[in-house]
Amino acid sequence: MDDSLSKTRRGLLKAGMALVLGGLGGRPAFAALAADSVPVRELAFMNLHTGESLSTVYWADGFYVPQGLAEINHILRDHRNDQAGSIAPRLLDMLYQLHAGFDTTMPFQVYSGYRSPSSNGLLREADPGVAKRSLHMEGMAIDLCMEGVALDDLRRAAMEMRAGGVGYYPDSHFVHLDIGRVRNW
Repeated sequence: MDDSLSKTRRGLLKAGMALVLGGLGGRPAFAALAADSVPVRELAFMNLHTGESLSTVYWADGFYVPQGLAEINHILRDHRNDQAGSIAPRLLDMLYQLHAGFDTTMPFQVYSGYRSPSSNGLLREADPGVAKRSLHMEGMAIDLCMEGVALDDLRRAAMEMRAGGVGYYPDSHFVHLDIGRVRNW
């Protein structure tokens, strides 16, 4: 990407995040993403189970990019059985907004994205605390961290967005994010 475009994009992202954190009150932060505010939305992921990395444009010029969405669905697939699900674009918008609030180019490090019903059942057998109807099975949740960003800072920023559920798992080194009802644990 051209350096001047990169600086312009970074400036727009920082200004947008300042508006979001400063003036939305109870509205979800991703609601502030105006269709024309940034011409391109890009996300980067590193799947900690498969070792795969991805940086892709998932939204451009007012539309979701099918190729970018497909690439994200693939990297966030269930690593236990290679099944991919459809990751909700609203979750991606939330991640985009969250990432924009940090001064980093590091990707999200993903522990769990989509989770198949069979994997969810196995995890639930091992730990009854795993939700029977986990939003991971709907492509509406993700467990992640980000290199160079303190886990507590990631959790705090996600909670300030009021865009869904935020779970804090410091012993496992991840934050759970979902686009369900606003809650935290």
